[in-house]
Amino acid sequence: MNIFLTLVLAVQMLSAVVMIGLILIQHGKGADMGAAFGSGGSGSLFGASGSANFLSRSTAVLAGVFFACTLALAFFGGARPTTGSSVLERAGAVVPAPAASGAAAQIPGNAGPAAVSTPVPAAPTVPASGAAQIPGK
Repeated sequence: MNIFLTLVLAVQMLSAVVMIGLILIQHGKGADMGAAFGSGGSGSLFGASGSANFLSRSTAVLAGVFFACTLALAFFGGARPTTGSSVLERAGAVVPAPAASGAAAQIPGNAGPAAVSTPVPAAPTVPASGAAQIPGK
């Protein structure tokens, strides 16, 4: 199954690159007007209108291949086993805590398993509007 997904991904990337190249090769509808008055090269490899048909049809075929590969990757990418495959499911799993004596002994500067905490002073109360912070005259 993994080889199949790799093959589909390679086909999708190849079709995308070739499709970008084909789109860049094609000329717009306004270029035919300039070619009619002699300013463009009207003689091409595929004929006067044959190049537009060939390039547009091959672009449409490659767009279909790209779309089919995208659908296949979306379908087979969602067909994974659901037991433990989600990051959220793995994060919710109970992880045993390390022993307090062993973890505290490994931390430098920690003398015992219970750390002494200093009380944090309370912050002064400030009005929510901030009007008390504006200096008066």
